[in-house]
Amino acid sequence: MKKILTLAFLAFTLNAQAQDSAPTTPKTTIGGRPNIPNDLSIEFGLNQLTNRPADLALNLFGSRTFNVFYQKPFKIFGDQSGFVLSPGIGLATNKFSFKDDENLFQSSTLKAESSVLKDVKSVYGTSIDIKTNNLAVNYLEVPVDLQYNVNKKDYSKSFRVSLGARVGYLYQAHTKVSYDSPTTGIVKVKQSENYGLEKIRYGLNFKAGSPGFYVWTTYYLNPMWQPDRGPFKTAANQISFGLAIGLF
Repeated sequence: MKKILTLAFLAFTLNAQAQDSAPTTPKTTIGGRPNIPNDLSIEFGLNQLTNRPADLALNLFGSRTFNVFYQKPFKIFGDQSGFVLSPGIGLATNKFSFKDDENLFQSSTLKAESSVLKDVKSVYGTSIDIKTNNLAVNYLEVPVDLQYNVNKKDYSKSFRVSLGARVGYLYQAHTKVSYDSPTTGIVKVKQSENYGLEKIRYGLNFKAGSPGFYVWTTYYLNPMWQPDRGPFKTAANQISFGLAIGLF
């Protein structure tokens, strides 16, 4: 979370400096949204896995995503074509909650950069009371969107749709388990490993809405895990969807 807030602050600071060096122009629209030629957005959503075995099921509402993206729009095909190309950078943070109190653990046979799915109680004790149990997977991501604005005269007040691509680099992954044991009390275990996850991911993205609010979905084209290194040797793909707020 600290990294996300830092990125947002840097993006705002860079934009403010750019505005100070530019000629003075009105900075707000009638609708009250700052008329700044950049987009900082926060995405809230849920994660799901496709092409997965039945045993790799997720708790949908426990599998959440929180993303922050800063993008720079460029008008293309003329000032009133309605089309904008928006490259950017951001952080994509994901949590996965597996059903039946299960989580990832390193494979005893494959060792480093591998994972198997196990019942947490089979590892830490059958008498424990599980409080927290999830997998966190975080990426530095570069999005590029091709956007079409219905209102060609004023993009800042327009309904818009966009198709885009995202490429992400895995910079951190860990499991987090906390439980209450009758013998040891509250125990928190955070294990940082790769778990056989692919270090690079790439996908397609769709957005629809206004500059201040939109719905979105992203489907990642390559498997989440390296070949034969994940649970059940799966080739599962991640799909995420949700709502977003455009800050400026």
